Amino acid sequence: MPFPLDRPRRLRRTAGLRRLTRETRLAVDQLVYPLFIASGRNLQQEISSMPGQFRWSVDTAVCEAQQIADLGIPAILLFGLPEEKDEQGTGAFAANGIVQQAARAIKRAAPDLVVIADTCVCEYTSHGHCGVLASESDPDILNDATLEVLARTAVSQAESGVDVVAPSDMMDGRVGAIRRALDGRGFEHIPILSYAAKYASAFYGPFREAADSAPQFGDRRSYQMDPPNVREALREIALDLEEGADAVMVKPALAYLDVIRAARDRFDVPIAAYNVSGEYAMVKAAAAQGWLDEQRVTTEILTGIVRAGADVVITYHAKDIATWLHQ
Repeated sequence: MPFPLDRPRRLRRTAGLRRLTRETRLAVDQLVYPLFIASGRNLQQEISSMPGQFRWSVDTAVCEAQQIADLGIPAILLFGLPEEKDEQGTGAFAANGIVQQAARAIKRAAPDLVVIADTCVCEYTSHGHCGVLASESDPDILNDATLEVLARTAVSQAESGVDVVAPSDMMDGRVGAIRRALDGRGFEHIPILSYAAKYASAFYGPFREAADSAPQFGDRRSYQMDPPNVREALREIALDLEEGADAVMVKPALAYLDVIRAARDRFDVPIAAYNVSGEYAMVKAAAAQGWLDEQRVTTEILTGIVRAGADVVITYHAKDIATWLHQ
């Protein structure tokens, strides 16, 4: 009906009406909180480029995980910082590796908390890349040789008690290799959350400091996705689902909302979006200067990610958002 009979503002007049007619709802149940696990004891080391985020030792990570569970956040995502690295990234699949230790301890302390393990080798290789090098003189990343390492890592993580493995390397065929390895070792029940559309983004800078995983030479553009491409992302997602992925991820989130929406429109599977370290750091830096209202901006950003089509949001803001939503 034309104005004056059609007045959309009627439903925006009060907070109660706005809540009642809200189309997109951000909920604690959608959140995953990343944790960085390092060697040592009694460690809670703040990450300078990510205010409010820390490197934890296994013992302090257990306490943090219990607090996360108490806030109602259903899941955490573990990243490991090993004591030693090598060219093959063997620490990623060590039976007593840092993520394996953390997973066992956290599952004992908070058995209902979903533990997701990042399944990659960049934090464990001396060169910082996500795969096996051809040779010292040839820095090309060998796709098929890397698949064996990733499969071993996923099995080791499953043996340690993780609930979900999340391959983030962007090697071709990794989901199929991991699925076969898990099934062959009796882990048919372990889901794979694939970083299916992971872009070669400038927004990862703070993470690479946090995880000590910056490449020692070159970059990751030969295996992570080119930022201008969206059709390629849909192809990557389709391939991972064909290989056995149970859920898929788009990373980063803010500059790729169109990719999230395109994936939501095409695929009827759970879609996760990673609100990455650079996105987090920008909000924190602006809020520290008094330029932004941190609570309102953070809520708006994460609601936008969900509105674009994400079922799951991996975010360093998870504890804050959970606290605000409870309030």
